Amino acid sequence: MEEPGSGPPSLFALSGAAVSSSMGALESEVWALPAHILHGLLPLLNVYYLERAEDAAASKGRSFGNRRYYLQQLQSRRSIPSLCQRLSTQPIWRKLWNDVMKTRPPKSEHITCWRKKFLETFFSNILHGVLDVSSDQRLNDDRFSPLLHSSQHVTQLTILNMLQGVTELTAERNRRVVENLAGCLKTLKFRHLLSSDLSIRHSLSLLLHRLIHHGAVNQVSVYSWPVPDTVLLVLILSMSAGFWHPSKTLMHHCGPCSLCRKEPDSQTQKSTQDDLVDSKHLCHGHTEKLEMGQHGSHESSSIKIQNASTKVPAEANPDPKASTELKGSSGSKTPMLYGLRNHPLRNRVRHDVSCTMPPEQYNAERESSSPSERSSAGPALRTPHKKLKCSSRRKRRSPRRNWGLCADPEDLYDFVFTVAREAATETLNESVHERENLDSLASTPADRLSCESLGCMGRGGSSGILSLKAAAPFRSIATLELFSVPLTGDACRTLGNLLSSWTSLESLVLSYNGLGANIFCILSGLRALSHHNDRRLRVVRVSDVFSHVPSVELVHCILSAFPWLRTLSVSFDLKHHLEGSRPEGSLSSLEEIPESCLEQLEIRFPREPLQTALLLPVLKASRSLQQLSLDSAALPCPQEFGLLLQALKERNPDLKKLSFHDVNLADHQEEVLLLLQDPILQEITFSFCRLFESSTAEFLSEIINVVKRNSSLKSLKLPGNRLGNHRLVALADIFSEDSSSSICQLDVSSNCIKPDGLLEFTKKLESHLLQRGERAKFTHLRLFQNWLDQDVATAQEALQRLRAVCSVVAC
Repeated sequence: MEEPGSGPPSLFALSGAAVSSSMGALESEVWALPAHILHGLLPLLNVYYLERAEDAAASKGRSFGNRRYYLQQLQSRRSIPSLCQRLSTQPIWRKLWNDVMKTRPPKSEHITCWRKKFLETFFSNILHGVLDVSSDQRLNDDRFSPLLHSSQHVTQLTILNMLQGVTELTAERNRRVVENLAGCLKTLKFRHLLSSDLSIRHSLSLLLHRLIHHGAVNQVSVYSWPVPDTVLLVLILSMSAGFWHPSKTLMHHCGPCSLCRKEPDSQTQKSTQDDLVDSKHLCHGHTEKLEMGQHGSHESSSIKIQNASTKVPAEANPDPKASTELKGSSGSKTPMLYGLRNHPLRNRVRHDVSCTMPPEQYNAERESSSPSERSSAGPALRTPHKKLKCSSRRKRRSPRRNWGLCADPEDLYDFVFTVAREAATETLNESVHERENLDSLASTPADRLSCESLGCMGRGGSSGILSLKAAAPFRSIATLELFSVPLTGDACRTLGNLLSSWTSLESLVLSYNGLGANIFCILSGLRALSHHNDRRLRVVRVSDVFSHVPSVELVHCILSAFPWLRTLSVSFDLKHHLEGSRPEGSLSSLEEIPESCLEQLEIRFPREPLQTALLLPVLKASRSLQQLSLDSAALPCPQEFGLLLQALKERNPDLKKLSFHDVNLADHQEEVLLLLQDPILQEITFSFCRLFESSTAEFLSEIINVVKRNSSLKSLKLPGNRLGNHRLVALADIFSEDSSSSICQLDVSSNCIKPDGLLEFTKKLESHLLQRGERAKFTHLRLFQNWLDQDVATAQEALQRLRAVCSVVAC
């Protein structure tokens, strides 16, 4: 295309403009044109035909957008024409991005397909109303539907603020858009959400049901929600876990969706039978035994249902009207979809701290209930076992709700957070004893709760949050991430309940959620989940400002429950100073850790001692460990640090990466040298470790000599250790001609390096690399946050010469 002001347009440009304006009639002939003509014509096409050009190329066995694929096809025919490079549409999509989006995308150097990147961002901007298609003629075409045509390229979608776009997507006119998203969308993100009304939640429920339960979404991430709407948060969490109760989230009862109606009748019949049995068990306090597979001997203890809440279990009294609609809908039955009477959360008992009420108040409320309310249960729920009749007469039945067609926001708790009202006991003495324990737990302050008091530590399961008996009725996601979303006690208990049966969950990230003592609810849910034979959880990351329990104890607790984890990260900024000292019994009776599959372990200590005695069993059990990171730990004495290094050498033969950040190693020079000469480690990081705070010049020479003899070490990272100019210049000797070092990456960020010192280092490095020739493997140098602005000219000269021999990151 001719640039503006470069003279009159060429005949080709005029012809191309005429062809592009008549593509509706000439499209098939255009795709048959020779490659060199198509190359000049493609930039003149609008988005609609540029997109169709890719489809046309694919149908002919060639690809404009994927140059690598095209090259492979041509090479297989042993013919590589010089025009193959010019057939790529990547530069066209990249230029379209620059002209329309007018921003530089993050990590643009890693973008492999600008077509997908443009159309995915284009979809999001159109949906949120921040892009007008009339702003550029290349975005206009009568047959081009912005949402429909770009939706098939969307793998990640972000929903913002007041859930803009949710109502638009669930409109009937965009049904095909949602169908496209259900097939290709993998990640759903919520960012900066605000409160929402019932109509928005109605639309969000329908959207999540299609994208998660009947779609391909595998990850849900929630970011930056300072004051979360609890009802909305519970809705997102529960539907992500595969649980949905439409009668409580939708504005009107609309029957099962078309995909739900396709479920086999056999599953429907089985679900109905299971539902009937479970409803009887819940209503009459039937003592159930949990089946935990390999933990059967521990999990087969009977579960007593206690009246630990002021809320009536929503699912104990299914709506007869809804039941009639379900059975008669479309002449077929639907699996446990709407009533969720087979909801596994209903089959679990929990000791709810904040929701426990005194027995006197509880009995008074039940006495005030009307006879009609007490008899409102369905037929299946009004047939008690004769064995339990005498005990059930001692208490009058609690009032039961009849759910209307319009959802009450508070009903979501009754759906997700089901607590039984009546005590089911085998003997009166056991009932009295358990009630005393419950009352004692209710009177315990939140900051005094421990994992034991909530039942987290029992090998046979959790009395605080028991494992769910049945699988989730809908498909659930594999990755859940909550960043900067404060979680209240109720929200933590709800999440714990969901986690206890979330068998599809593979990665859980909880970052700065203000958990405090409520972290035990999460641990209890994870422990219950660990008893499922089909659990898939492999990654757990927990970070927060204040730690309620010591970091290593938390690692010990999680790993003892989940030895199948591959990655475990625990990070806290500050230690929570409780009145007195530490919580009584908080993770005090730590279990032995079985042999684990852990490959990556990251611990950030809130200025706590290293707790070597607790860390050593973790390392001993993790023989597959490949990466270890210790951050902000206080080393009590050199002997304990030596024990740690000895354990790493003996117990972790596969350890490849070791990182210390903000750990004072000034008095541990001997241990530092031992690490640098380890023949197994490939990457070592000493970040802000004060290595040279009290050292002599001989220490630096020893470091250089050790690294020169170590051929297994590939990466050495020394940020924040005050190297200065003279130590940086000395480090260049690592690459001398007599060196056996295989160092590829060197990080000297934040080391008070000035331009003249960098230039001297550069000259010395150039000389060494030239002498070593092909034996030199140095490729990356990081220079973040140094004093290079003191002499810009010298710094630029040094950087220019460095970039000739390696990749440099200095911004």
